[in-house]
Amino acid sequence: MPSHINFVTTLFIFSVLIHLKALSPFSFQPSPPVGQATMATTTLRQAASATVDTISIVSTDLAKLARDLPSAYSDYVASNSSSVSTIESSLRSLTYLLPGARLHETEIASESVHTFVQLLSIYHDHVLKNRARILALSPTILKARNIKTQQPKPSLHSRYTMFWSSSSSLYTRIATLLKVAQYTELLWEMIARRRGGERTRWRVVVLLESLKAICRLLLLKITHSRPLVNPPLPLREDFAPVEAEASEEEFNQEHLRGDEFDVRTALGDAGVPTPPLSDSGKPSSLSTTEPYCMPRTGYTLPTLPTTDSVSAYLFNHVLTADDVKPAKQLLHRLSTLRGQAAETMYILRPVMYALLMQRMARTYGYEGNKWKRHWTPWLIGLSMEYFARQLAKQDLSSRSPVGSRNALSALERDEFKKRHWSLAWWGMRGAFYENITKKWIHGAASSLKGKPLLDLVGTVVEDYEYLWSSYYFSTSTM
Repeated sequence: MPSHINFVTTLFIFSVLIHLKALSPFSFQPSPPVGQATMATTTLRQAASATVDTISIVSTDLAKLARDLPSAYSDYVASNSSSVSTIESSLRSLTYLLPGARLHETEIASESVHTFVQLLSIYHDHVLKNRARILALSPTILKARNIKTQQPKPSLHSRYTMFWSSSSSLYTRIATLLKVAQYTELLWEMIARRRGGERTRWRVVVLLESLKAICRLLLLKITHSRPLVNPPLPLREDFAPVEAEASEEEFNQEHLRGDEFDVRTALGDAGVPTPPLSDSGKPSSLSTTEPYCMPRTGYTLPTLPTTDSVSAYLFNHVLTADDVKPAKQLLHRLSTLRGQAAETMYILRPVMYALLMQRMARTYGYEGNKWKRHWTPWLIGLSMEYFARQLAKQDLSSRSPVGSRNALSALERDEFKKRHWSLAWWGMRGAFYENITKKWIHGAASSLKGKPLLDLVGTVVEDYEYLWSSYYFSTSTM
């Protein structure tokens, strides 16, 4: 029995091999010599090894380039701060001057470009701030590169924000998060409206306003109940290194030795310098507004400063009471309950207004513009900001018996002036805009149509009217 099985198995295997050999297209080709096969194998191995080495070298170079790219870009930004600022301003202005590209179908793409430029400016500010800190600790580098870190007299806003940024890393992180939220809020609103409609859009608006309010409350806590400043971080011109002006061409000693010097030509009979003569032989009246070119050496002497420029220079270097104060004391603490309530109400006003607008939109089913014409959210929001302002004035009056105006520091006056002007934006929001401002804008844009150049202005106004009417954050000031 086993021998029979072995015979059948052998016969089956033999038949299969014959069948496969018949089907194979290379079954009758003679096999290559052993030497040629070995050489081909060696060549393939060498080619594969060279390819692997090349890929390894390229990947190493790319990885090194990827590692060095951030540092190289940071060095370029630090060395060319003025050029970078110019490029940022140009791109930012381009998105503003071409509003037609920001509307309807392409609004998200254009707003994305604008948001990217804004976020990139935050990174540039971070790079320049770090470089300014390094240069401040290395006076040798300043002298070698002929760089001055900042203006002779920094602004009060710069001193105050610099103090908190350097003394509290938490303040810097929260302030940066607040700026990022402000720069991206309109883009998030557009995306939410495109993806989820009006319901999702208002949820995102309330969420972003709540996030910004939390950041401001934390900043209020970190600064020990001091009023908030806008912006919460230093401006770029406050810390960006400024390249000093190129020094004048050094005096050529070789040229001076080769040039003959005649005392009688340079000095008169009395031994004093003789002013240049006019064609009539009389002394000419030298202009104090134009540079004077020396006739022998060819060098140009700069004009003397006028009395106005001297006065401006002196006023710029005069120290005031706020200049000698510690940076922490440039804003007074809100020590009373009234002052803290005023600042808290001012911070929570955008959240309350957004919640009221969301509720009104939900009541009317998020459809149409009828809900936008209701005055309740607009009146409550404006009233909260007005009462916060009045409470702050009463707190200042109680602080100083002379009056609230004299109790303010210079930085506080600047901040309250900004808040005062921001009240004008209430004319571009909610019911006031839908019932009053919108009609006036449409009338002004229509009157400009059909007129050369003015027609372009009317088109721009109509394009921006779409943003003001459709998006909450397009008129947000906080």
